[in-house]
Amino acid sequence: MICNVTIDGKQIQYARGKSLTTIAEEWQKNYEDDIVLAMLDDRLCELRTDITKDCEVKFITTGDTQGQNAYRRSICFLMLKAIHSVVTKDTIRKIRIHYSLHNGYYYTIEGDVKPDAAFLNEVKARMLALVKEDILIEKRLVHTEEAIRLFGEHKMYDKEKLFQYRVASSVKIYNIGDFEDYYYGYMVPSTRFLKYFELYPYDDGFVIQLPTKHMPREIEPFCPPQKLFQVLKETTKWGDEQGLETVGALNEQVVKGSLQEVVLVQEAMQERKIAEIAEQISKKQGVKFILVAGPSSSGKTTFSHRLSIQLKAAGLIPHPIGVDNYFVDRENTPRDESGAYNFECIEAIDVKQFNQDLTGLLQGQSVQLPVFDFREGKRQYTGEALQLGEHDILVIEGIHCLNPELTKALPDENKFKIYISALTQLNIDEHNRIPSTDGRLIRRIVRDVRTRGFNAKHTIGMWDSVRKGEEENIFRYQEEADVMFNSALVYELAVLKQSAEAALFAVNRDEVEYKEAKRLLKFLDYFVGIGSESIPANSLLREFVGGGCFKV
Repeated sequence: MICNVTIDGKQIQYARGKSLTTIAEEWQKNYEDDIVLAMLDDRLCELRTDITKDCEVKFITTGDTQGQNAYRRSICFLMLKAIHSVVTKDTIRKIRIHYSLHNGYYYTIEGDVKPDAAFLNEVKARMLALVKEDILIEKRLVHTEEAIRLFGEHKMYDKEKLFQYRVASSVKIYNIGDFEDYYYGYMVPSTRFLKYFELYPYDDGFVIQLPTKHMPREIEPFCPPQKLFQVLKETTKWGDEQGLETVGALNEQVVKGSLQEVVLVQEAMQERKIAEIAEQISKKQGVKFILVAGPSSSGKTTFSHRLSIQLKAAGLIPHPIGVDNYFVDRENTPRDESGAYNFECIEAIDVKQFNQDLTGLLQGQSVQLPVFDFREGKRQYTGEALQLGEHDILVIEGIHCLNPELTKALPDENKFKIYISALTQLNIDEHNRIPSTDGRLIRRIVRDVRTRGFNAKHTIGMWDSVRKGEEENIFRYQEEADVMFNSALVYELAVLKQSAEAALFAVNRDEVEYKEAKRLLKFLDYFVGIGSESIPANSLLREFVGGGCFKV
């Protein structure tokens, strides 16, 4: 039987049952980057899928987000296979992924193995040999009960615990030869696609450095963000001490009814960190401007309120200022390549006036500060003036606060810079991480529905633009910070699940954003949900779920 297949606007006839892998090989010459996945009509699928009817095929390459994610996922699988080929099974208790670090992932190994340069060179050589062998990456479905038994035998206890709380009746398991594992998401067809990577020893573990979708066949030199890594390491240490490394461990606490203590301990830890930052500021001579920056949905506003309370407790008088009040008038706002207003770039801020006002305050002058009227698109002045006394201090919040250009006229000794982000310390299991961007996107969906009248479709639709702005204006300056604050709460996704699911289910199947909504729904299915009743009124999470004591 013949199927009519439309690819890149051309209709081609293929025999029914032909694999997308074979078709992709024919079309690869038309693509600059490697084809690794495909859209079959409106469904994302792996290339091992067969053609069974008339359809439209759109190939996904490593230059696309979904393709790059599949590449990264698959090469981590290959790396684990190689490590287990290099050392005996009894030598290793656990290989654990932790977090993303400069275009790569940071791993640690528990066992009688030191991940030094010699060991990693041996692993790399084995990985490249497996690439040359072109081994199929195969998938099979097993019953959930069978998966629990299987992972127990493999001593992958995090996965064993994870699937004890899954409602789904089956689990997909991948294998490279005789090595098998569970992965959340699609894989490339075989090992021959996985040529680009590098391994670096780092701290107590190692980093697998990977290509990006912008440079899918190149590996940048590893330049670790030292301050960010220390914050991530500290947060992971706390989670390990509490026995909360993975989603399965969190679900176990929920089911046992023990999560209340987890909530209180996590909130107490964050309050202690905020108090330590306030004390550090109060002891530093000359600080008049606290600059707070971070990506979307990091909880900057609530953090600023809580920091202000701690500053008052330290004898200072804080005054909050939003950089957004210094937007240029709407007609002067720059536009992006699509012609839309670009509120994310620093050119959208009247930097000259901002520096002039803050310089005046630093010199003891009385200064009228503006308030931006977003409806009219203009700055307004209410007549109220501010003058800084000995104990007065400004708490300034905005995405450009770490960019030296924003405060170029102000002496460095008068600034204290804080970077805040929701750096998820919880992972799905020992080999599947939770990207911080997923946690922030779910936070934003819940907040947008509750406070801004935006549905999940709208928030998902604008997320790529938000992420682009973060890359250009925030992440590149994060190491400029004097301190970093992790606003993620280990229990938060169990709470956010309740509101997020309802919003995500409202995205229609025929809408472009449906695929992302479906992916997030599948992700949230890992969590046993809880209510928000026991969350303190000053919690950072209240900025998103509501019921807080601050006006945010």
